[in-house]
Amino acid sequence: MSDAPLTLSGGCLCGAVRYTVTTESDQAYYCHCRMCQLAFGNTRVPWVNVLQRKIAWQGMPKEYASSTFARRGFCGTCGTPLSFAYVGSERMDLAVGSLDEPGALRPVSHFAIESRVERWHADDGLPGDRLDTSERLAQRWKDAYGDDVVPGVDAVRRRG
Repeated sequence: MSDAPLTLSGGCLCGAVRYTVTTESDQAYYCHCRMCQLAFGNTRVPWVNVLQRKIAWQGMPKEYASSTFARRGFCGTCGTPLSFAYVGSERMDLAVGSLDEPGALRPVSHFAIESRVERWHADDGLPGDRLDTSERLAQRWKDAYGDDVVPGVDAVRRRG
């Protein structure tokens, strides 16, 4: 367990996109939101949240606007999902699975547990939060898609 800075490296499957990053700690989290599930083709996504200015890219990822306020980075050659960031944020999530040594990080929580696929969830005792309990995130959705928005894939597909 450490809150000391840690320098990590990672990249995509084919090697066209590589990065090094210095994290503030070894803590990571699982996201269970439906958008992450679809972006990764998986039931959950392990992320590490970092300061964007601490990332040095060798080969830049392509980006996909998964909503009006968020971008997902991926390798344009092999398709490996690499990152998630809110537009204008100083922070970014990097996919733990894209790290050269994913075991250097430890999961500390679950997010968007209302979308968790229970048959594929192994109870690990970690705390979890619902997406709709984050006032800041709810406000992002409302600002982008209106006060009556139900955050998620349906809102993005319906309203663009």
